[in-house]
Amino acid sequence: MSMTSKRIAITTGGGDAPGLNAVIRSVVLAALNRGWSCYGIRDGYSGFLNPERFPDGGLMPLERETVRGITHLGGTIIGTTNVGNPFRYPTLDLTGNYIEVDRSDEIVAAFRKHELDALIAVGGDGSMSIADALSDKGLQIVGVPKT
Repeated sequence: MSMTSKRIAITTGGGDAPGLNAVIRSVVLAALNRGWSCYGIRDGYSGFLNPERFPDGGLMPLERETVRGITHLGGTIIGTTNVGNPFRYPTLDLTGNYIEVDRSDEIVAAFRKHELDALIAVGGDGSMSIADALSDKGLQIVGVPKT
């Protein structure tokens, strides 16, 4: 049976919680064992919405060495955020006031630009709602609830 090489990404959303790094490690090792490439989207979806903030352009390659020894560490090695809903993204307008802007199409565009096949979204209720809405836009998503 031939396995097609896949490119998958993982994102962690919401606040830090125990076990996030263990999930990341498990996803990465399972992907690599299948011959797939795995990437972490920095700080929730911020890596795609503000790639200039990150030295790796917001998409961190995840290799066996990257996830070695992380299961006992707190937090998440790819970062997280609880203020970055791409469907209601806080943005300063020209008057200096924050408004909510739908930037979800930018997530889809970045997903396509990086030729990703699937997304593993780890998070609570809000993160799962975002993942569901992105799925409605055509992204292949697996949700890992943490609530």
